[in-house]
Amino acid sequence: MPCSCQGKREQYEVVTAAGKVVFTTGSKPTAQAVSRRYPESTVREKAKTDSTNTLGRP
Repeated sequence: MPCSCQGKREQYEVVTAAGKVVFTTGSKPTAQAVSRRYPESTVREKAKTDSTNTLGRP
């Protein structure tokens, strides 16, 4: 079972020029290092997911 703090801390994604997420980490320096391996890639903060019910079911 994952830690309950998982959704509360910052996560970073490495995104290629085509828009594909190739790496996710909690460390910005690691994300920046990995992004150097992919031409024209960017590092962005991962969108936080809302823990509410998104399917419309009770």
